[in-house]
Amino acid sequence: MIDRPRLAIVLAVIGLVGAAFMAGKRYLGNELSPLGVGDEAPNFKAATLDSTPRVKTLAEYKGKVVMINIWATWCKPCVVEMPSIEQLHQAYAPRGLKVIAVSVDEPGTDELIREFAKRYALTFEILHDEGGQAGPVSKLYDATRYPETVIIGRDGIIRKKLSGATDWNSPVNRALIERLLEENPVAD
Repeated sequence: MIDRPRLAIVLAVIGLVGAAFMAGKRYLGNELSPLGVGDEAPNFKAATLDSTPRVKTLAEYKGKVVMINIWATWCKPCVVEMPSIEQLHQAYAPRGLKVIAVSVDEPGTDELIREFAKRYALTFEILHDEGGQAGPVSKLYDATRYPETVIIGRDGIIRKKLSGATDWNSPVNRALIERLLEENPVAD
């Protein structure tokens, strides 16, 4: 049996380690434990491309299946995958999929982003992270290269996270979206 002074020391050490981890997490962000599958999707704020921009948040999509694509107009792999994202959006938006493309183009480039969306006939929601590549959305989602895509279930949990371009309209990705759309909505 352990004596009381040793128990107190062990508990103090455990407390200090826990406090150090929490402080490190606060100041180092996701560098201590990168955001990934199984984590709760962090809320974010990004502006619409309307003539009078509005701030939208992930919280507005609570209970929905959400695809967040972090991209830029200058990103060649982003351009490659946009048609497949649009196809996925066309197929599943009527069933409840919310596609949100968050541009990390530099501040003041809203018109360039709107022209890009028009050129590629994109009909899903496009927001602008005015902080660019160093903006809060990129930081929250640990985006280190573009595109970065996160699929979030109705429960707010990340179900897939992928860096780089992919065919989002592929049978594997469509099956994931179908499965997530069939899950019961989360009660408030």
